[in-house]
Amino acid sequence: MHMPVMMTATTTAAEMITSGRCKSIAFLTGAGCSVAAGIPDFRSPGGMYDTLRPELLTATEAHRTDMARDPVSVVTWDLFKENQLPYLEVRRPFILGVLGDKNTGAEVYRPTLAHFFMRVAHDKGLLRRVYTQNIDGLDFKTGIPHPLLVPVHGSLGRVECEGCKTPYPSPAFCDRLRESIKDIYAIDAAAPDASSPIPCLSCGKPLVKPATVLYGRNLPAEFFEKKEPDLEGLDLLIVAGTSLTVGPANSVAFDAPPSTVRLLVNQQKVGDIGSRATDLFAQGDCDSQLLDLA
Repeated sequence: MHMPVMMTATTTAAEMITSGRCKSIAFLTGAGCSVAAGIPDFRSPGGMYDTLRPELLTATEAHRTDMARDPVSVVTWDLFKENQLPYLEVRRPFILGVLGDKNTGAEVYRPTLAHFFMRVAHDKGLLRRVYTQNIDGLDFKTGIPHPLLVPVHGSLGRVECEGCKTPYPSPAFCDRLRESIKDIYAIDAAAPDASSPIPCLSCGKPLVKPATVLYGRNLPAEFFEKKEPDLEGLDLLIVAGTSLTVGPANSVAFDAPPSTVRLLVNQQKVGDIGSRATDLFAQGDCDSQLLDLA
């Protein structure tokens, strides 16, 4: 007697793709997609927000109090426009790990299996868009055409002045970061003991940083321009490695039409995924679950 085969979420989604019924796939990705690359998940226990030590940062006591009460304030426009240094101190190794190379001795973060699954979807002619909440820029290293990628919260892949928007060459910025910003993690013995501002090459203001979106600033216009037409008639939306707590990025999942199958790939259920009969949930890490789907 043969026992019936239980269909997992990834098996169901894979059957949908291979049968030809799926003509279009979009992705909404979060920090869980980049954890396997060694990049910290800022919001989880042990992440940047959970372990932030404001007393180590170059800031006023009032700002340290704000950061102790709400660690997210370290990445707000209200703080950055007054003091560039806490943002750069907290993200110093992360920035160097993304922008650095082997010649500098900095760790180089590389795309994960989850990232390359999106490339496979593109190669099969199925990829409509990738909406990533991650700022690490790893999606841009997969070979997916850049117009298909929407970094909702900006990207570390380029550096600019937050005031006048003048670009700052990434290699030169990394050099200045090493020379001017102290290492609060005690990783780099050559780092200075105290931090000093990095001015813009054009306006001279200390507002230079990677082109990420600070809290209190507007998201890229392309997010609002592309979201609605991308969701229209979409067959499959894969929501991977995100808590779905940050808006308006989470609206990609919430606003998907009823005809769209939503596949959540995550360690736990989040948002309203599971409320529709066609929703699927693949519990686990992004790499292993998407490898099963491939």
